[in-house]
Amino acid sequence: MSMPGPLELLVILLVVLLLFGGKKLPEVGRALGEGIKEFKKALQGDSDESKKKNK
Repeated sequence: MSMPGPLELLVILLVVLLLFGGKKLPEVGRALGEGIKEFKKALQGDSDESKKKNK
């Protein structure tokens, strides 16, 4: 399966804009960003705990 081209990305962006509306998109992006940060933090926390156990 190949990566979507510029036309497909534009169509996807327009569909998302229609679904969520212009005012809701920043909130959705912010929530997604916070979720990714927490996920990375949780993954990093697991590795930190394993390092502490090995010492």
